[in-house]
Amino acid sequence: MSTYAIFPERIFTPQREIRDGVVIVEGRCISAVGARNEITAPTNAARIEAIGITLVPGFVDVHVHGAGGHDVMEATPAALDAVASTLARGGTTSFLATTVTAAPDALCGSAAGIAKYIAGQTSSNDAPAKQRAEILGIHFEGPFISPARRGVHPVEWIAAPSLTLLARMLEAAAGTARILTLAPEIPGGIDLVDAVRKAGIVAALGHTDATYEQAMEAIAHGASHAAHVFNAMRPFSHRDTGVLGAVLTSSQVTAELIADGVHVDEAAMKLLLNAKPGGVILVSDGTSATGMPDGKYRLGNFDVQVTGGVVRNSEGKLAGSALTLDRALRNIVALQVPLDEAVRMLTLYPAKLLGVEARKGIIAAGADADLIFLDSKLEISKVVTRGAGLN
Repeated sequence: MSTYAIFPERIFTPQREIRDGVVIVEGRCISAVGARNEITAPTNAARIEAIGITLVPGFVDVHVHGAGGHDVMEATPAALDAVASTLARGGTTSFLATTVTAAPDALCGSAAGIAKYIAGQTSSNDAPAKQRAEILGIHFEGPFISPARRGVHPVEWIAAPSLTLLARMLEAAAGTARILTLAPEIPGGIDLVDAVRKAGIVAALGHTDATYEQAMEAIAHGASHAAHVFNAMRPFSHRDTGVLGAVLTSSQVTAELIADGVHVDEAAMKLLLNAKPGGVILVSDGTSATGMPDGKYRLGNFDVQVTGGVVRNSEGKLAGSALTLDRALRNIVALQVPLDEAVRMLTLYPAKLLGVEARKGIIAAGADADLIFLDSKLEISKVVTRGAGLN
C-alpha cells in the first residue's frame, strides 16, 4: 500500500482552512490532515511538495447524465467507464448517474445496468484504484414530472405518479436509488413523496408547475431538495411565487444550481445564493457532450446538438449542459462568493444530501482520498480519485 505526504500551500477541508498543512494518504484513504507542526509524516511516505497549490476535496455531482461522448443510460461498463474517466478530469470524483424520462422498460434496464456497475465498484475496492469518478447511486429525473414543465423530457413517456412503477424502478436500481425528481402537484404526487421518503430516497422538486401551496405540502411530507432551480419550474412573481417561493424560503430544502452562465442569469444566481446560505449545491446537469467538441450527441434516447458549448435539442431548448464543475467553481467565485463556501457547494453540501459526508466531500482521516490540486487561478493541476493519480 503506497503512502504519500502532501504539503500544499493551503487546504480547505472544507469546514476550515489550514495554511501550510499536510495530508497523509495511505492507499485509497486519508489517514491524517493538519498543520505541519501537528502531523508527523511516516518515514516511508513519498513527499509531494505542492507549492502554490490549494488542496480541496473532490467534487460531488448529484445531477449528471453523461460525459465523454456517452450517456449513463447506455449503462454498459464501457460507457460508464468513459463517463467516469471524463468527469474526473474536471474535478468530479463521485456522482449520481442521472436518468431522463424514457419508456419503463428502457428506464428500468438502464437502472439495472448502472446498479450492476456500482456493485462492481464495491467488489473491486481491494484492487488498484483507477483514475475515474465513483458512481454513488442513481438520480431518477422523471418520469413523474409535469408535461407543462418537461423541458426536453419526451412527452410520450411522462408518467402519472404510480407506486407500481416506482416499485419497479427501485427494484431495478437494487438499492442504489438516491434521488427521485418529481412534480408534486400531479394527482398522486404527495403519495409518491411519501413512498420515496419511506424508501430512504431524497424526494426532489423539479420539472414542476406547482403552486407555492402545493410545493409546501410536498416539503411538509419530506421533499428536501430541488432540481436545477429556476429551470423547468413555474416562474416566480410577486403574487404567484409558485414552487420557487417555497424553495427560496424553506431552510430544509437544498437547491441545485447550474452555474454555467447560460441556464441561470447572474442576478438570479445571486438571488438564490443570498436566499439560501449553506443550501445551494452546484451541479453540472452534464450530458454526453461534456469534455467533447461541438457536434451531435445523445441525451437518454434522443439527439442533442452542441454549438458554442451550449447543448440544445432539435426544438432549440436547453438540454442539460457541457459544464464541468471546476468551471462552475470559478464562475461562482467570480460572483464574489468566498472560495471556502464555493468549495462546500461542490463537496460537503452534496455529500451531506446523500449521507456520505464521512467519506466524500471532505478532507479528513478515514475519508476517501478524493483530492483536487488547484493553482492560483483555480485551474486544476491534478485530480486524485481514491488515491489514484498521486504517483
